[in-house]
Amino acid sequence: MLNHIFTTLMLILLSACNLQSVAPTIISAVPPTASPVPTTTSDNNGWKTIADGLEQRIYVPDNAELAQMMVLRIDPNQYRFRAVYRAGEPLSITEWAQIEPDAVAIINANFFDPQNNILGLLVSDGVAYGQSYQDRGGTFFVQNGVAHLQTFRNASFQIGAIEQAVQAFPVLVENGQQAYFNTSANQLSRRTIIGQDVDGKILIFATPLLGLSLVDLSAYLSTTDLNLVTAINLDGGGSTMMHVPSIGYTLTSFDAVPAILAMYRR
Repeated sequence: MLNHIFTTLMLILLSACNLQSVAPTIISAVPPTASPVPTTTSDNNGWKTIADGLEQRIYVPDNAELAQMMVLRIDPNQYRFRAVYRAGEPLSITEWAQIEPDAVAIINANFFDPQNNILGLLVSDGVAYGQSYQDRGGTFFVQNGVAHLQTFRNASFQIGAIEQAVQAFPVLVENGQQAYFNTSANQLSRRTIIGQDVDGKILIFATPLLGLSLVDLSAYLSTTDLNLVTAINLDGGGSTMMHVPSIGYTLTSFDAVPAILAMYRR
């Protein structure tokens, strides 16, 4: 029985997101790990200050430890964002950290195909790659140095004016409300998420264990004290990764990925 439970849990953990038009990526034999989070200064709401403008907190939806989320809250006035893409050359989180040593945080970004080319649009230092989605998801982008998160129902940017951008789907929170209602998407999986709150701060999430289904995640995020205005799902499953060197936290992925979103102090 224990072997059966362990096998079932591993199959769930190893599964990718199985979203429409997204091909599954190859899973490595080495399981991902997350290093422990050292104690930092906490406020009364549970947020721990890592540095000025950078906070960390663990959320546990409905007290389900296997669904816990590592959340970073970032002041975009003190940190800048950069999308980095290596077409056909996926890297592990350790390798990404080596080539982006000044990054204060790194997460995976766009979905990608079996040839390790990104799906959707990615803009790195003003250079656009891929084709923008027209009917799904949303875009995190930097325009004139200002960070934005928009859905395609509320998109007003011009690609040529964007400095950095990543895209993915589905939308989880829109105008502060649950935005995803497809109950057939009930698969548990690790998740990577990006959101923006009422104060304009950027939040990035990673679930190191089993995570939630997309519909449950959408419902949960809209009920927290995060005050999210918008949140979109990034590539998850075997691609979920996060690196926060200042607190010694590294969540490794099953898959190497060709695209990341990195954050740097201004």
